Amino acid sequence: MLIIQPSGGLCNRIRVVNSGWRLARERREKLLVLWNCNHELNCPFHALFQPVTEFKITNIHSVIDPRKLFYQKTARNYLTNEEILSHRTPEGCLSPSFVQSLRGNTYIFTWESFYTSEDYHLFRPIAPLQSRIDKLTSAFGSSCIGVHIRRTDNQPAIGKSSTDAFITAMRLELSQNPDAQFYLATDSPEEEAHLRTTFPGHILSNQNRCLRRDTQEGIEDALLDLYCLASTQKIIGSYFSSFTDIAADMHKIPKLIAGQS
Repeated sequence: MLIIQPSGGLCNRIRVVNSGWRLARERREKLLVLWNCNHELNCPFHALFQPVTEFKITNIHSVIDPRKLFYQKTARNYLTNEEILSHRTPEGCLSPSFVQSLRGNTYIFTWESFYTSEDYHLFRPIAPLQSRIDKLTSAFGSSCIGVHIRRTDNQPAIGKSSTDAFITAMRLELSQNPDAQFYLATDSPEEEAHLRTTFPGHILSNQNRCLRRDTQEGIEDALLDLYCLASTQKIIGSYFSSFTDIAADMHKIPKLIAGQS
């Protein structure tokens, strides 16, 4: 059996689960996902996504949950970020020789991907969330560009993808298409207010969103932003952000990282 405990926020978990599903198929093993509801993402899987039949999801609420400890202690192999990174090829996959060396149950606790995602069919928002997504995206038109600005908890993104870099990229888009709209996903109300003043009439967003990731409401709004970004024609995103990367990868749309030449 393969046991995956994805760590981190929403998009880190999505890419870990996708990787685990790929590895489980390769090894022809059953997959169990331990979904930890904690300060990083305090929301059970089933409150966000429709049921999956490909593997089993178990929601836990503590790192000392007896079920988690049992699987961790009895697994023959225990892999963390360090093991994943040391055995990951430049293509983003675990090396075949390493995979073959794993015998018995394997427990993986990571926020790193270890296979490139083929698709995202495992993650279908529940009906109420999909209805909210559809309502927002219905206003996009044919030339809506996603903008993802990460500010509160990602120092590489803050340092590399400055506000001026986003404004420059957005002005370039408007110079090519004056009717372009921007769907803005950001964890900074101050950034949103500034961009609405800079680009009046061009900014769309989920304005009443909750930014707390330790609440279910906040995670629901994060998922809403993710799927709205993925429904745009192109994304201007933040450096070193899995949220930007997953949003672009979901529908294979172009991605430009603000501040990256």
